[in-house]
Amino acid sequence: MKKLLLLSTIFISIACLTSCKKEKEKVDLIVHNGTIYTVSEDFDIVNAFAVKDGKFIAVGNNSDILSKYEASQTIDAAGQAIYPGLIDAHAHFYRYGLGLKIVELLGAESEQELIERVIEHHTKNPESPWIMGKGWDQNLWENKEFPTKNQLDELFPDTPVLLTRIDGHAALANQKALDLAGISSKTEMIGGKVILENGRPTGVLIDNAIKLVTAKVPAPSEEESRAALMDAQENCFSVGLTSLVDAGLERNIIELMHQMHQESSLKMRIYAMVNPTDENMAHYFEKGFYQDEYLTVRSFKIYGDGALGSRGAALLQPYHDHNTNYGFLLNTPEAFDELAKKMYDNGFQMNTHCIGDSANRTLLDIYAKYLKGKNDLRWRIEHAQVVSKEDMPKFASYSIIPSVQPTHATSDMPWAGQRLGPFRIKTAYAYKDLLDQNGMIALGSDFPVEHINPMYGFHAAVVRKDARNQPEDGFQIENRISREQALKGMTIWAAFSNFEENLKGSIETGKLADFVFFEKDMMTAPENELRDLKVTGTYIGGMKVY
Repeated sequence: MKKLLLLSTIFISIACLTSCKKEKEKVDLIVHNGTIYTVSEDFDIVNAFAVKDGKFIAVGNNSDILSKYEASQTIDAAGQAIYPGLIDAHAHFYRYGLGLKIVELLGAESEQELIERVIEHHTKNPESPWIMGKGWDQNLWENKEFPTKNQLDELFPDTPVLLTRIDGHAALANQKALDLAGISSKTEMIGGKVILENGRPTGVLIDNAIKLVTAKVPAPSEEESRAALMDAQENCFSVGLTSLVDAGLERNIIELMHQMHQESSLKMRIYAMVNPTDENMAHYFEKGFYQDEYLTVRSFKIYGDGALGSRGAALLQPYHDHNTNYGFLLNTPEAFDELAKKMYDNGFQMNTHCIGDSANRTLLDIYAKYLKGKNDLRWRIEHAQVVSKEDMPKFASYSIIPSVQPTHATSDMPWAGQRLGPFRIKTAYAYKDLLDQNGMIALGSDFPVEHINPMYGFHAAVVRKDARNQPEDGFQIENRISREQALKGMTIWAAFSNFEENLKGSIETGKLADFVFFEKDMMTAPENELRDLKVTGTYIGGMKVY
C-alpha cells in the first residue's frame, strides 16, 4: 500500500511538472536582463518583457517573464538601456527623403561655397531640368547678408535654379526660375515678399513668394516618391525613430504611404498632418478620421508666419536689427479664424506653425474663441518659438499643446538675440515655461531643418548647449527640462499630442512593441556624451528594422 502511495505521489509530481512546463505561453520574442525605461505613468524601470503578435504581452522582471513565457527568439540585453520607440513630434519625412537627392547646402560657410556645391552637383547631374538645393544659412557667413542670383544667372542662364534656406521660409532663385514663375519687381502677395535691390529682384524670395516658383517645378514621379520614403525610413531607423509626425502632406502622398504600409515596404509609423487646401479639406472632412497601427490622419497643418532667421516671423514690435520690419502673417486673421471654425466644426485637430510673438498671440486668441476653456481637442502650436509672458498662460487655459524643437534654440542662439534684442529673447525657446502650462510638451526636430537624430534634441533640451557643448553655462539655462521630461516629450507626450497614447509611447502591456536599444543610458550618461549616443537596435512591432 505504501509503495502504491509512493508511486502515485511520484506520478502526480511528474504530471504536475509536465503540466507546469506546458503552461508556459508561447510568444514571439522575449527580451530580458535589460535596463528598460517603460515611460509608464510611474516611470517604472524593469528588466524584461514579452512580445506576441506585434504587441507587448507582458512587462516585468526577469524571473516572472522567463517563468511564464517561452519564445522563438530570446534576447539577453546584457544590461543595455532600452526605451520605447522614439517619436519625432514635428518633422518633414517625405520632404527629407526627396532632399537626399538634391544639392546639400547645410553648413556652407559662404555664398561662394554655396555656388561651388551647386556646380559640383550639376556636373554630376547635367541632364536635370531643374537644379534644386536646400539648407543654406546666411547667418553662418561673415557678412550675414542674403545671397543674390548674380553668379547663378551667369552659370545657369537656361536652367532654372531654386535653393531653399535651412528653415524653408526663404529661397534663392535664378532669373530663369523667376521668369518661369512670372516674378518681377512688381510682384506682391499676402504673406510673402520678393527682395529687391535698386528696384530689381535679388533672387531671394520669402515665404509665399517661394510657392510661385515651386508651382513650376515638375512633381516627383511615384517611383521617386517611393524611393524618397524608403531612403528617409532607413536613416530614421538608424537613429531610433519608430514613429513621427509628417507636418504638411498632400492627399496623394498620404495615400501612397498607406499603400506602402499595406505592402509592408514602409514600416515607419506616421501621424500625417494634411495641407489645408480646399480639395484636401473637402475630402478628409467627408471621410473623417483614419487610424490604424501605422497611419493616423486627423489633423491639418497651418502656417501662421515665417521664420526668425529670414525675418519673416511676425513680431509684436519691430526686429531689433531691422527697426522698420515686423515680419508678417502668412494669411489674414480672418482667414485663420475661418480655418479654425472648419477644424472645430469637423472635429479635426488644428496645428499651426507660429514663430513670432505676434503670430502666437493671433493664433492663441483664435484658438481660444473656439476651444472656450479646458478641452481634449489637443490643438497644437507648432514651434511656439517666441511667446510673450502675457500669452503664455493661454496654453493652460485652453489645453493647447506646445510642439517644440529643442535644437532650434541651440542652432539659433548665436544670432537670435540680434533679431529680438536682450529683453524679448528671454521669451523665446522657453521650453520649461511651456511645459509647465499643461504638464507636458511634445518634442520634435523639424528635420530636415535640423538633423534627424533625436539625441541632438534631447541634449539641447536638457543641457541647452550646441554640438561643441557651448555655451559653458548653457543658453537660457532656466528653460532646460529634465531628462525624464525630455524622454517623455519624445515618447508618451508626443504620442498623446497625436491621439496615439493608447497605441504607443510607452512599454506597457497591450501597446505596439516598438522599442530601441542604446549603447549607453541617456538617463545617466555624461552631458557631453549625449549627442553621440548610438542606437544598437530598433524594433517595430517586435521586428528588428535596424
